[in-house]
Amino acid sequence: QSSPCLHLTMGGGGWFYVPKVWTPSGGWWPNPPAWKRNTAVAGVLIFGLSAVVFTISAQKERRPVPPFKHIPSQRWCKYAKEDDPSLK
Repeated sequence: QSSPCLHLTMGGGGWFYVPKVWTPSGGWWPNPPAWKRNTAVAGVLIFGLSAVVFTISAQKERRPVPPFKHIPSQRWCKYAKEDDPSLK
């Protein structure tokens, strides 16, 4: 048989305090003091990496079989005029 005081003394209690939690979204309190700077830094990094990937992709893009219709990436592709005779 259980004690009547068991319900009052057990359980999680009040506020759960975790002082040192780091997550990209801000942890338990999602309002970090430097959120504007962090967002700007993340945006610049994403833009920079995207530009690098775009540049490398445009330099390496080849089409061994000419497309039957225009493809937008042919405007910036390095070898578009060599690979598609209709663009010359």
